[in-house]
Amino acid sequence: MELQGKIIAALPERSGVSQRGEWKSQEFVVETHDTQYSRKLVFTVFGADRLQRFNIQVGQEVNVAFDIDAHEWNGRWFNDIRAYDVRQIDPAQYVSPQPAPAGVQPMGAAPVSTAPQVDASAAPVADSAEDLPF
Repeated sequence: MELQGKIIAALPERSGVSQRGEWKSQEFVVETHDTQYSRKLVFTVFGADRLQRFNIQVGQEVNVAFDIDAHEWNGRWFNDIRAYDVRQIDPAQYVSPQPAPAGVQPMGAAPVSTAPQVDASAAPVADSAEDLPF
C-alpha cells in the first residue's frame, strides 16, 4: 500500500540485540492531505541501512510504501505497519488535493442526506432486527 503526506513526528530510535544480531527501528507519523478529514498513520522503518537511506525528517512531504501485518501477544492483536520504501516528494511538484465534485463524498466521510426530514415522534418504533443500521 502507499500513502502520501507530511512527516509530523519522528519518535525516538529503538535498538537492541536479537539472535540475528543488532537491530534498529524508528517510528514516524505521517499526516495525509485529504480535503476534508486528514488522517495520521504511524509507521515503522526497520533496519539501520533503511533509516540511513530514507533519511526521514520532520516536515518532509513523502510517499510511503508499506505493508500491514498483525501479531498476537497475550491474547490481544496488534497491527504492524512497516515501511519498505519512503521517497521524498519535491515541494515544488506537490499538488494539493482538489475538493470533491458536488455530491461526491470523500472516503470515510459521513454521507449527507438530501432526503426530506421526518418528524421522529411521528415515526413508528421498529422492534425488528432487520431495521438495525448495521
